[in-house]
Amino acid sequence: MTQRLTLPRFSQLDPVMLKILGLGLLFRAVLAYWVPLGYDEGYYYLYTQHLDWSYFDHPVMVALTTGLGPWLTGITHPLTLRLGPLLLYTVSLGLLYLTGCYLFNLKVARYTLLLASIIPIFQVGFGVLTLPDSPLVLFWSATLGLASLEFFQAPPSDYRPSYRLVGLGFLLGLACLSKYHGFVLALSCLGFCLTISPYRRVFWSPWGGLALLTFLLTLFPLLYWNSQHDWISFQFQFFQRFHPVIPEEKSVYNPLQVLAVFGMGVGLLFPTLGLPLWWAMGRSVQAQWYLPSALAKTFTDITALKTKLAFLLWLALPLPLGLTLLGGKEQILATWPMPGFWSSTLLLGLYAAHWEQFSRRGVRRWLAGSVLAIITLLLFFLFHIHTGTLLKAGQHSLGGGWLEPAQDPASELLDIDQLRQGVERSPALKQALEQTDFIFTNAYYLGGLIDLALGPIAHRPVTCFSYDPRGFAFWPNSQAWLGQDALYITLERFQQNPALTQEFSQFFRHFQAIGQVPLTRGGVVVERFYFYQARQLLRPYQAGPDSIR
Repeated sequence: MTQRLTLPRFSQLDPVMLKILGLGLLFRAVLAYWVPLGYDEGYYYLYTQHLDWSYFDHPVMVALTTGLGPWLTGITHPLTLRLGPLLLYTVSLGLLYLTGCYLFNLKVARYTLLLASIIPIFQVGFGVLTLPDSPLVLFWSATLGLASLEFFQAPPSDYRPSYRLVGLGFLLGLACLSKYHGFVLALSCLGFCLTISPYRRVFWSPWGGLALLTFLLTLFPLLYWNSQHDWISFQFQFFQRFHPVIPEEKSVYNPLQVLAVFGMGVGLLFPTLGLPLWWAMGRSVQAQWYLPSALAKTFTDITALKTKLAFLLWLALPLPLGLTLLGGKEQILATWPMPGFWSSTLLLGLYAAHWEQFSRRGVRRWLAGSVLAIITLLLFFLFHIHTGTLLKAGQHSLGGGWLEPAQDPASELLDIDQLRQGVERSPALKQALEQTDFIFTNAYYLGGLIDLALGPIAHRPVTCFSYDPRGFAFWPNSQAWLGQDALYITLERFQQNPALTQEFSQFFRHFQAIGQVPLTRGGVVVERFYFYQARQLLRPYQAGPDSIR
């Protein structure tokens, strides 16, 4: 029999846990310092410049986590913008570890912590980049922990609802204020209570009613902002996001695309961990009917063990399975299914502890090999970002390089320091920036990076002229700048569309190209910014058919 552990006191902190958390934080801090900001991170930086109850495409929490570092330090740098994710992810890992201790035992908790610490998409998407996923995973982990305390204080048949349900309502509300995935988490908790008979007591308990009220009150910022804006966020997230802008582009279901989404997810999780995570979820489903005898011998209360597996499945399986299947028809972003895999690390941690009984050396080789390969690849990618190791004709290319700039995913990470220096070196561009009243671009995701790059030279309001302005539609718009001068800044791929430039020129009395700034990596030009001077805005901007993101 394996005895379940209570939550450890601070005087009894596990040294293995502290080492994993400390080394992980140090490694992620290196990545946070050296990896250039991505498109989304620049966009969320603008959230911090337009603080509000909520935003068009995300709730408020990402603005708070992005702004944490700059507000505390007074410095705007990739590291400070990512300070929130660095700290929150460490707390999330600690909560996941404590949940493993409580649900199972110390060995399972350690394996779970190690798995969650090394999976690359978790490290980068949750613990380095400033994204809505970072606060989401924090409150997801807190929900896992508090729900474990609530539901497994006693054998399932003896369950009685308690005051902890109110805390769960609060945490689920905070998860929803982080990202709309929080609503899936809330539904998963309800699904567990509905399908396991002893837990249906939640629905007629006064504590369940208070939990619902607390959940709704916590959602106030999201609901209040949307009530003032025709519930536009809910329309976008649940309807418009999955409808093509052009009706003729309506897609048909493609099973091969499901395999592509599945493969992409496994790759981002890393194959030696992604495939076992899927296996652990599938094996846990099977365990509801047939539990391996060796695992059954470890836990004497088989009913409780199966109930815990069912609980974790409800919080793990819906997102990966549902979004993978949806991927046959819609575009699925890389991080969307990942909170579900976060829950499934507890399942894989359980099976890893079980496998160790039969082949301790094999388990350690599996994990050590995965750690070594992941760290090596991440450091190599970091080296490539700064030197262009994989680019053809680069000064530091290996074997002549393999990638053209257009094929390089690292080209999505723009070096804002190079952009700033390029403007400072050009008298014409610097003068135009200092004399302009506002800046606009044609892609909402460029606005934040432009603001971060040029703000130290001359801070000017930044907006977006596009059919898809996202949050810019609710921030100061072109109506406020009638009669004023602007600087239009865009990327090379948009500059090559003359119809787009022609469209913008119609809104100004005078519109002309004044220069460009190339961004290089290893001596290879990987991107170009183009600058246009636009004098005297004649009328508020309205998107035309040629406006593109």
